Amino acid sequence: MKKFVMAALGGTLAGIVATTQFVGPLLAQEQNKSGNVYEQLDLFGDIFERIRAQYVEEVDEGDLIEAAINGMLTSLDPHSSYLSPDDADAMRVQTRGEFGGLGIEVTQEEGFVKVVSPIDGTPADEAGMESGDFITHVDGESVLGLTLDQAVDLMRGPVGSEIIVTVVREDSPEPFDVSIIRDTIKLTAVRTRLEGETVVLRVTTFNDQTFPNLQEGLAEQVKAAGGMDKVNGIVLDLRNNPGGLLTQAIKVSDAFLEQGEIVSTRGRDLVDGDRYNAESYVEGDLSQGKPLVVLINGGSASASEIVAGALQDHRRAIVVGTKSFGKGSVQTVMPLRGDGAMRLTTARYYTPSGRSIQALGVSPDIVVEQPRRTPNEETEEEEGANQLLRSEADLRGSLDNDSLTEDEIRQIEEERAKAEAAAKRREDDYQLAYAIDILKGLSALGPKD
Repeated sequence: MKKFVMAALGGTLAGIVATTQFVGPLLAQEQNKSGNVYEQLDLFGDIFERIRAQYVEEVDEGDLIEAAINGMLTSLDPHSSYLSPDDADAMRVQTRGEFGGLGIEVTQEEGFVKVVSPIDGTPADEAGMESGDFITHVDGESVLGLTLDQAVDLMRGPVGSEIIVTVVREDSPEPFDVSIIRDTIKLTAVRTRLEGETVVLRVTTFNDQTFPNLQEGLAEQVKAAGGMDKVNGIVLDLRNNPGGLLTQAIKVSDAFLEQGEIVSTRGRDLVDGDRYNAESYVEGDLSQGKPLVVLINGGSASASEIVAGALQDHRRAIVVGTKSFGKGSVQTVMPLRGDGAMRLTTARYYTPSGRSIQALGVSPDIVVEQPRRTPNEETEEEEGANQLLRSEADLRGSLDNDSLTEDEIRQIEEERAKAEAAAKRREDDYQLAYAIDILKGLSALGPKD
């Protein structure tokens, strides 16, 4: 026992000696690091003074410092940046749901502006902009070499004015120009409608109005359907939703979950992490456990991916569509002196199962591509030929079906009309039609025991 104690004490003393031996070099390293930082700050000051005194043209000192700050932030990742007072004010307005512009969410990739998603019903959407498009020129001026904020500034302008953007699209052999008329963008965060017995919740963004709009819209459509027992399921459409407020993503997820984790965030230090659970905002499942399908695509980013990932991990929803954008980081907007602000990436977020979707995206349970609409003469000819086809009932002198009552005939005609409407829906929006068909199939199986 004495030997053991002595060995333990010996180990402790050795540890103390070793620690003492390392303290000196560590302090020296810290001092050297601080010295290097101060030297580099002195270098920055020297360069600033030389530019101010010797550059070929007089420069605005404030703009010079602002550009240096922004360069420091944008070197970190595509989502960190400096917001001038005007930009900070514009961002606050945007989160309230109304702002001026084109109606596209953009990021930067390989020096060009990449469209994350066009927003429903906006000038960019109506002009045919698509998720994944690269914008190379704005009114003939190249965006290569510009920061994202500088490129966005080029796209801003008076409401009603025209802008020409040059677009490179993956399946197009040559770049092409798109004309867009700037307008005031009024975002309707959630649009709701009934498709037969299915409630469709189209969430276009996550701003202050998203959860209230969803809650109210769901209640309206359930009432229109004649009660929740008349609803066969819900489609939560998050396609081309670029994200927004984390708090709203949590509330929307909570709306369909009874309990459990929704998302967790982890910063550089473990103590900076947070976990967000269901039942924090919404009591119970607003849909009363009805089957749920979530639609996503390459334009679904950030907050959209939080919702899709949470509902997928809890096996609360079937996720349908194509892989999402893959933005798994959290930005904190920090106010600065002079009414400006700093948008800084401070954490990564993780789905309930502990997976990060950064650069990977959310993979759907069922991959369903949205067919591109292209003119096809053969198809048009086939459709014309189909219109010439006739049925037995069209033949002169054909026998009537006297085995059915008028009510039964009416029911058959109603079912046929529903089938024709479903076929039309597949032409208009194949992914949505697929989601609705899934819910019809689950409804046909009947409730679980």
